[in-house]
Amino acid sequence: QVQLVESGGGLVQPGGSLRLSCAASGFALEDYAIGWFRQAPGKAREGVSCVSSGDGSTGYEDSVKGRFTISRDKTKKMVYLQMDSLKPEDTAVYYCAAASGYASSRCLLSTYEYWGQGIQVTVSS
Repeated sequence: QVQLVESGGGLVQPGGSLRLSCAASGFALEDYAIGWFRQAPGKAREGVSCVSSGDGSTGYEDSVKGRFTISRDKTKKMVYLQMDSLKPEDTAVYYCAAASGYASSRCLLSTYEYWGQGIQVTVSS
């Protein structure tokens, strides 16, 4: 069955970096879009960055462009989110999600069927 497991979260100071990892199992990575979403306390879940199925085109939410980088390793069945120049407003629970056959890099929340358990990222001095 489809399973997604996030790792790499934690506490970091403003301006610092973290790399989140999403380990995928139960499916071929190139057949699914994979997205990173986040949810801060009292706020709706939002898309951060997504990579499409097939050619692996990437997309980013405006507030993270130039700071975050999504990548996938089909052989290892891993998807990464490199987060640099972190800000306190990046603090949230981050989720990895998968959407079967979704050939778009848009992080359309309703399209994503499978979700990881989430991991906390806290940016604070």
